[in-house]
Amino acid sequence: MKSLLFLVLFSSAAFWEDSANLANITKAIQDGNADALGTYFDTSVEVAVPGQEGMFNKTQAIGLVKTFFSKNKPTSFSQVHKGAPPNNDSQYCIGNLVAGGSTFRVYIYMKNSGGSALIQELRFDKE
Repeated sequence: MKSLLFLVLFSSAAFWEDSANLANITKAIQDGNADALGTYFDTSVEVAVPGQEGMFNKTQAIGLVKTFFSKNKPTSFSQVHKGAPPNNDSQYCIGNLVAGGSTFRVYIYMKNSGGSALIQELRFDKE
């Protein structure tokens, strides 16, 4: 019985941590803060911004997103949809970013690694 209670509490704690991570990630996007966003990047991340797309190490990915934000200053970000598969080994979020007078559809894919969700893929697609 104790192990079942521990499992339920541990699963709940992981869910709340992942929710807090997603809240911090969306705030970093809203603020145009690439360094804060980068704290949630895995060691390599697939990043797509208008004109450039590929697999980058964490430092390169932060630099690419920083350049994107400097050219496209965010004014608002809203989550449209988020979800996770039944086994909770990953999660995603889709949102709309208004930045630099344009609207971008943002796709975030995170995978659980070492007890927390880390960004594996981040896309900014101009609408």
